[in-house]
Amino acid sequence: MEKAEGKRVLITAGGSGIGRAMAEAFAQDGARVWVTDVDPSALGTIDPKWRANLVDASSEPEMTALFTQIKAEWGGIDVLCANAGISGPTALIEDVTLENWRQCVAVNLEGAFLAAKLATPLMKAQRQGCMIFTSSTAGLFGYPSRSPYSAAKWGIIGLMKTVAMELGPFGIRANAICPGSVEGPRMERVLAKEAALKGTTRDVIYDGYAAGTSMRTFVEAKDIAAMALFMASEGGRYLSGQAIAVDGHTENPDPKV
Repeated sequence: MEKAEGKRVLITAGGSGIGRAMAEAFAQDGARVWVTDVDPSALGTIDPKWRANLVDASSEPEMTALFTQIKAEWGGIDVLCANAGISGPTALIEDVTLENWRQCVAVNLEGAFLAAKLATPLMKAQRQGCMIFTSSTAGLFGYPSRSPYSAAKWGIIGLMKTVAMELGPFGIRANAICPGSVEGPRMERVLAKEAALKGTTRDVIYDGYAAGTSMRTFVEAKDIAAMALFMASEGGRYLSGQAIAVDGHTENPDPKV
């Protein structure tokens, strides 16, 4: 496959987790990397060769300023990884507040919208580009006790498919990656919250999630990054409008715990 040498790659929420793994993978493949995050301590640990901005992905003024800077410094963008997201509340639908719903949807779905909206003029001008949206297997199935998150991740797939249709004539591709349960601190917080809600232990919840996949396992952030690298490569040049799960094959999205 063609290397990412010289490609200009923006990754939102690239300071840690999946975004950080994506940034490392693209950088190792020769790309120029620009990351954003809301956590200054996470940005403080990134490779000093990367460009970085402290940005709230759901803030239109902050995102607009970011893309203005990207245009001035890079002149365009080849790959957008719209990766920013939060887990949102862990609660039954009747216990979810409207404020918590809106916050979750704003970061996950509106953040992806703003990134795509602002990247589009730059990619149209160069008549090429690749947009990669981070959805979730929660965007392919339901997710009990996580209604705002699931709704937002389903929305990202609808956004991606529409963007692919609108921008295909300009040589711009759009796809979504749907991670399953990903090992790491963020998933540990989700496990702890769900265990508390169900009155059980973290290990019981972990085993339930793993048992819901054919491969009986969680995945790692590097697996998601590898898919992003392929989507942006020459090998994926006709891959567009697709939502691809990287999850060990979810058989039962709601294992009974």
